[in-house]
Amino acid sequence: MGPLTSNEVNENFKAAKKQHSKSVSLLKPSPAFVGASWVALLTGMVSFCIGLINADMELNEKGYYFTILLFGLFSVISVQKSVRDRQEGLPVTDMYYGISWFTTIASLLLLVIGLWKADLYLSEKGFYGMSFALSLFAAIAVQKNTRDIKHFDEL
Repeated sequence: MGPLTSNEVNENFKAAKKQHSKSVSLLKPSPAFVGASWVALLTGMVSFCIGLINADMELNEKGYYFTILLFGLFSVISVQKSVRDRQEGLPVTDMYYGISWFTTIASLLLLVIGLWKADLYLSEKGFYGMSFALSLFAAIAVQKNTRDIKHFDEL
């Protein structure tokens, strides 16, 4: 059997894409869920940042917590993407997959350690923990919705 022609390659690609599409949910996220995800993300992030602005702590401490928020958001989006890619049969290196999980766990640990050692009221520590958790969860939902909508629109 000789090399494939460009038409055969295109047909194989189209067949693989069609099979891939069947394995992915064909339901488009509802506008209500998309909106709720964005509202949750903005609520978590803005609340966390307003808490930092109003906190009685040094600027370097505020920077630490803000950086942890950004680090955590990026990390969970990477985890969601790599898990979803693997689920859909798209190639993801083990190194990237592992790093994504490591950075997600690291961001959580850095927040927990920072809050544990911080000279804050327990209510403030709980506020930062909950707004951080809300932000991370919402970032995953927004990433999922964005990907689902793009996939739905391509079909």
